[in-house]
Amino acid sequence: MNETNFIPRQKFILNIISQSKGLWRGEIQKKIGTRYQISKPTIIRDLDNLIRKNLIRTEGKGKNTKYFPYSKNPLLKPFDIDLYFADEPDKRINAKKSFDFSVFNHLNELFSSVEKEEINEFRESFNKQVKKLSPDIFKKELERFVIELSWKSSKIEGNTYTLLEAEELIKSNKRAEGKSREEAAMILNHKRAFEKILENKARFKKLNLSDINQLHNTLIKDLNISAGIRKNPVGITGTVYRPFDNEFQIKQVMEKLVKAVNKNREPLEKALIINSMISYIQPYSDGNKRTGRMLANAVLLAHDYYPLSYRSIDEKEFKKALILFYEQNSIYHLKRLFIEQLIFAYNNYFK
Repeated sequence: MNETNFIPRQKFILNIISQSKGLWRGEIQKKIGTRYQISKPTIIRDLDNLIRKNLIRTEGKGKNTKYFPYSKNPLLKPFDIDLYFADEPDKRINAKKSFDFSVFNHLNELFSSVEKEEINEFRESFNKQVKKLSPDIFKKELERFVIELSWKSSKIEGNTYTLLEAEELIKSNKRAEGKSREEAAMILNHKRAFEKILENKARFKKLNLSDINQLHNTLIKDLNISAGIRKNPVGITGTVYRPFDNEFQIKQVMEKLVKAVNKNREPLEKALIINSMISYIQPYSDGNKRTGRMLANAVLLAHDYYPLSYRSIDEKEFKKALILFYEQNSIYHLKRLFIEQLIFAYNNYFK
């Protein structure tokens, strides 16, 4: 969605419709009236504009017209993310406060045929490029990728190392002055986790809970974080959503996730689902987002796709996209960021 093409009122209308299960025009006008004074012809023009952009759709005609999000898959509901987060957590419309099992009904057909075709061209390019590289160049490219992934994935979690400091840490095992042992451990854990994925990438064609737990264990080594499925409740800053607080329920939903991913035959969807759902479930006391990102890379590598370094991603935007998924079950912006990072990997690594 090119948000620059819409005025604030139209973005507000889009979010209203996306937060609903379909609205009549009169209902839309009433909701808009809480923020804007607007005439009926202006509303019709705004709605028509959103329809032309394939952001909303209609059912029925005339007075019986009802407006819905464009995609029939509710996980792909588009939102204006900045407008959504202009409201405080307690004031966001229809924000979900607990896990919604209905997401499992829609973990498929997340990419259009056009999107899959374009991304599969990257996959073919990845295989060709890797085969052309000499062993020493491949090693250097791999090292560069691992440094940037370890640095940026840690930075998303609040790590204060710079990219150059992370490079020196990984290459020379030299900790940056003024940085904690925990920050260094977090970065080095990413490196070790990625190396283990490369050594065993075929294992990730079919997931199991044991491998996921082992990957998490590698990522939390020396960080004073409890291993295994958590037994206590956790809260998430900036959202009214609260994950399960029962160990049995967490294990149950994780097993359901593993089955859903293994049933899906599309590698891109597998990776996107894992990246989103591990964070949504929050199975561990900490390190959930890290585990989701690394596990998604494991799935991509198992199917010969470019892995993602997340180097160019905006940390705040990524976190907002996750919270939008928690509260509205919209994977729209997580998917957008996922595709952007795939394109970035294609343009920047293993050349």
